[in-house]
Amino acid sequence: MNGDAPRRIWLCADDYGISPGVNRAIRDLIERGRLNATSVMMVGPSIGRDEVASLQTSAGKNPRCAIGLHTTLTAPFRPLTMHFKPVDGGLFLPFAKLLRLGLMRRLDVEIIHAELMVQLSAFDEAFGRPPDFVDGHQHAQLFPQVRDAFLAAVKEAAPNAWVRQGGRRAPLMQRLGAPKALVLDSLSARFRTLAARAGIAFNSGFAGAYDFSKQPDFGALMKGFLADLPEGSVVMCHPGFVDDTLVALDPLTGQREKEYAFLISEDFPPLLAVNKVTLG
Repeated sequence: MNGDAPRRIWLCADDYGISPGVNRAIRDLIERGRLNATSVMMVGPSIGRDEVASLQTSAGKNPRCAIGLHTTLTAPFRPLTMHFKPVDGGLFLPFAKLLRLGLMRRLDVEIIHAELMVQLSAFDEAFGRPPDFVDGHQHAQLFPQVRDAFLAAVKEAAPNAWVRQGGRRAPLMQRLGAPKALVLDSLSARFRTLAARAGIAFNSGFAGAYDFSKQPDFGALMKGFLADLPEGSVVMCHPGFVDDTLVALDPLTGQREKEYAFLISEDFPPLLAVNKVTLG
């Protein structure tokens, strides 16, 4: 490839299906060519037939847009399978507890695999095809034991899909200032090894993790995310409009509107250009 040619990346909006406001923002950005991927939460409360049809219509206006499955195994969402465990009050466990149990090797891989197979089947039934890619809410697909079930399910139900790893390509000293991303780097190393062994494709690089609670300038963050990304990388984002459904389910609210505002702004396309990356 010519060194001056733009590198294609995936700018992926997570959480389609979590609320009407999030869905509406994601569809708008897809239609405007400001996103080229979204991952769908089949356990979300806002993923009925109309929301699926609307997403397919929006993606039809942006034919390079990929639609993936956002597998979900953490609270406050409920399993689709009847006998899933462990649960807390009928809900999945909080992500920190799920990670801890995985590290202790105390999860039932077969039960997790069964739940993921049902989520993959639900996507197939709703969209009429398997997902283009598969990732995980709160990065749970990277957790010990969960990743074994996840990769097995993808291999079985969506063998042509690629999966999302969360590791960065930057030198270690450049990565030490972002603790959350550093954890993803560590978890992703083993995930990549297992995916390669299973013959499952994955993204070359990753960016987009940050401390949402600090409500930083998303434009400034995006500038850092795009720097030196290799071809085929994923930049994760969470644009949306706040509504009552979102407030009831997720602490990430107002920052979603800030992400949307930047992605729709006239400042975003020049930032892609100066970094020689494209969503096309």
